[in-house]
Amino acid sequence: MDLASIAIRFALVVPAIVFHEVAHGYSALALGDTTAKDAGRLSLNPLKHIDPFGTVLLPLLMTATLGFGFGYAKPVPVNPWRFRGDRRVGMALTGVAGPAANLAMALVSALIVRALGWLVGPVADLAWTAAYAFCMVNLALMLFNLVPIPPFDGSRLLLPFLSQRGLAVYRDMERYGFVIIIALLWLPERLLGVDLFGIYLNATLVPLMRALTGVS
Repeated sequence: MDLASIAIRFALVVPAIVFHEVAHGYSALALGDTTAKDAGRLSLNPLKHIDPFGTVLLPLLMTATLGFGFGYAKPVPVNPWRFRGDRRVGMALTGVAGPAANLAMALVSALIVRALGWLVGPVADLAWTAAYAFCMVNLALMLFNLVPIPPFDGSRLLLPFLSQRGLAVYRDMERYGFVIIIALLWLPERLLGVDLFGIYLNATLVPLMRALTGVS
């Protein structure tokens, strides 16, 4: 893949990450928590959200090696003690807001892909490719974040259903969530030749892309 293609695809990752984080902040704000707003994190300015590794290095490495990439930004600060109503339900709603934003952007991108499929010409081809890539980036970011392992967004959906003991286990896991994910991605492939990440994407991302864009 040439440098221009990598740069374009990387540029598509940034807004997907930014909207994801801002959605968390606005969801918390709707529930009564102004922490993200007070910290200036409801801005769409990427500089407010950039994490050097998660927003820059990881997406670049993935794009260069896999052809597409996703990453993460600095987490938007949320204070569940300021939520109106049940704090666990509030955390679940705030958590799912990020993936929901990515799903919305993926749906819009897929509609553009289908609309541009009827057009010909270099401009239409470039726009089609960008829309297709943006759809893929958003779906990948959504699916990765829905993995139900702390501290990913999918784990927040479990909070309303956990007992006090389960909540204690959750908090212990939250400290080692990224280590667990890296181990699940790296060890099975090294030890057993099983690519769990590839299996997950083939079972989720591939059929979703086909269903939304109509491209096999």
